[in-house]
Amino acid sequence: MQQDDEAPRGSSPFRRKDEAGRDEPPGWRADRGPRPLSTLLPKLTRPVFRRRSPAATHLMTDWPEIVGPVLAAQTMPQKLVGGTLTLGCAGPMAMELQYLAPQLIERVNGALGQRVVERLKFLQMKMPPPARKAPKPPPVALPQPVSAALEEVADPELRAALARLGQGVYRGRKRR
Repeated sequence: MQQDDEAPRGSSPFRRKDEAGRDEPPGWRADRGPRPLSTLLPKLTRPVFRRRSPAATHLMTDWPEIVGPVLAAQTMPQKLVGGTLTLGCAGPMAMELQYLAPQLIERVNGALGQRVVERLKFLQMKMPPPARKAPKPPPVALPQPVSAALEEVADPELRAALARLGQGVYRGRKRR
């Protein structure tokens, strides 16, 4: 038995109905067409930002630019709750970071554009090893006309710079 105030089976009671009584697709308005995306975004992003604030997301993604490559290699932001930024770091680094706390707080707040961080909390953790640099590729033999033209250059610094440029050009051609 179906009552008049219940939605028919297979339709959502929360969807809007058009003039003919059919369900409207989400994001569509029968009187004016599609709804602007800007009106739907807050509803979609609210659950995500409830879990992690936009400021914390900004910190996670731009951490190396905010604190510099040296500190970014030894620290990692973990969470930002109630004005307290929790940083993961190796044990010995925590003492040094306590001395740098006022400068770090100023850098972070400057990057965020507002006073979000008031305190730092340090969490000891094992940091990942630094990424290894790729070895330099072996030198490429330059073609005879290029080598002959380099021999005619009188300035040794200019000759070396042109030789490095030629190495880069011809190394790139071999890969293609």
